[in-house]
Amino acid sequence: MSDLMGPAPVNALNGAHFDGYVRVTEEPLRGMITLRGDLTDQSLRRVATAVTGCVMPDRRGISAQGEAAIAWMSPDELLVSLPLAETGAAMARFAADMSDPALSAVEVSHARSLFSLIGPDGLVREVIAKLAPVDMDPDAFAIGEIRRTHLGQVAAAFWCPVPGRIELVCFRSVAEYVFTILCDAAREDGIVGLYG
Repeated sequence: MSDLMGPAPVNALNGAHFDGYVRVTEEPLRGMITLRGDLTDQSLRRVATAVTGCVMPDRRGISAQGEAAIAWMSPDELLVSLPLAETGAAMARFAADMSDPALSAVEVSHARSLFSLIGPDGLVREVIAKLAPVDMDPDAFAIGEIRRTHLGQVAAAFWCPVPGRIELVCFRSVAEYVFTILCDAAREDGIVGLYG
C-alpha cells in the first residue's frame, strides 16, 4: 500500500544544534498559518483563538501555550502556530468560519524553519543583540513580545517565551545562513556581557 500521507516532514538542517555559550537548536517543524486581513474582524479573532486555545495578543505580542501560539506580525497579519498534525484541521476551520472574503489563511509550515536559543537569559539575549537591530534589554523586550526584523541579512521574527529561551522563525530557504550566524554569535570566545 502506498503512503497516502507522503514522506515524513524533514527539517531543513535535520535538527542541527550547536553548543556555545548558549545552545542553538533547529526545532522540529511546527504547523504555521499566516492570517491576513482586518485584525479586528470577529470571525478571524474567534477562529484563531479557537484553534490555538490562546488569547489574541496585543500589538507586537505573542500569546502561547506549548506549541500553539498567535503572534502579531503586522497591523494586518497574524502568525498562528500549532502542532504540525493539527494544521489541516485548522485550515479547514479557517476556510469554514472566516466570513469576510478579504481575509486569508495560508499554510506556511514547510516554508519556515524554527530555531531555539537556550542558556542564561542575558547571554541568550546577547546572541540576538549581536545580529538584530533590537534592544534586547529585558525592560525593552519582555516575555510575551515578538519582533519581526532582520537577523544579519535576512528576515526573521523572534520571541522570548520564558527567561533563558528565545525562539526564532525564518524562511526555510535561509535556514543554513541563520543557523551559521547564530552559531558564530554564540561561540564560547565571543561573550561580550551586554546584559549582566
